[in-house]
Amino acid sequence: MKRFKEDFIEIYQKERGLLLLILLNLIISIVLFIFTIIKINPNSAVVKIGYGDIGGYRDGTWGDMLAFPILAVLFGIVHIFLTLRIYRKRGSGMAKFLLITTTVLILGTFLVYLRLLKEA
Repeated sequence: MKRFKEDFIEIYQKERGLLLLILLNLIISIVLFIFTIIKINPNSAVVKIGYGDIGGYRDGTWGDMLAFPILAVLFGIVHIFLTLRIYRKRGSGMAKFLLITTTVLILGTFLVYLRLLKEA
């Protein structure tokens, strides 16, 4: 944990762009987490949980929708620690690439979740 603190201080002093990407990633993952928790409706018996090209939308229970808040936590916290580790081993460029990829994944998760909510 001490090493992570040292890495954050180094990023703050030397790599402001990387720090901004870390903050952006954290903020949108928190927004995704809050949005998905608010929109989970445990009163409904059947919700749309997925989409397949052949079968169309798949039905399931609201418990299956807990995958989205879990993804938000994974993208938010675990990927930041992964970014710090990659920064230490590979440098700023690879860490920025991971954060940009994670940001795109979070936005894709928003898109999928909104499409599933529209079909319910």
